[in-house]
Amino acid sequence: MTLLLGWGTPLHMRDGPGNDAPLSRWPSLIAGVQTSPVLAGYPGAGHAIEVDFTSLGAHRCLGIPLHHLAETRVHPDHVMGTGWTARITERLAATHDWSERWAIVDSILMSQCAERPPPSPLMVEAWNLLRARDGSMPMSELVTATGRGRRRIQALFREYIGVPPQTLSRILRFQHALTAPTTGYQSLSELATMTGYYDQAHMNRDFRSLSGYTPRQLRDVTSQASMKDNSENDRCFRDFFSQ
Repeated sequence: MTLLLGWGTPLHMRDGPGNDAPLSRWPSLIAGVQTSPVLAGYPGAGHAIEVDFTSLGAHRCLGIPLHHLAETRVHPDHVMGTGWTARITERLAATHDWSERWAIVDSILMSQCAERPPPSPLMVEAWNLLRARDGSMPMSELVTATGRGRRRIQALFREYIGVPPQTLSRILRFQHALTAPTTGYQSLSELATMTGYYDQAHMNRDFRSLSGYTPRQLRDVTSQASMKDNSENDRCFRDFFSQ
């Protein structure tokens, strides 16, 4: 779950890797869980704070069932109320110290979280089990481990994360394969086996579906991006954890 608070040049986004995909412009946004490729960037100098929530932190801070945000993006005012975004971005734009900007965002989001109850203990348990296995945990095992019914678990994931456990498992497995150290395997076939895919073909299909790239292509892209110097941009990124 992502919250973007920007001022100045808006973020440009395309739903897919091709240049013929529709283009949208977002000065600020809330993006739910996505299971299809999205390309985003600034055509010039972009000023923004991006808040990356944990799954359970997003539910507590935003205060709505997250299935309403899955596979979509909305203006923050649609969730937080009319004028909420402008009040914050005006303060951020008027402040030129990034530490002060983070303090503003932290204070506002922590206040949001303090007003709402913590997540269901059962949801926390199910989430931790699935995350500990990097998504490689069948629904039948999740049901057995939690001692709850399939429908109950499905409903909790829909409420707190926005997608069913099976979909979240795909995303976690994909992230595991993408971030696995290259020294830990000698071939893509070995990578597929160690990260929970049936075979390399299964991994290739999931990578193309989720990112638009093959495993080799995407690892090359992420390696290049990690080496690129972005010091000329005023865009900052931060994880916001709240459970």
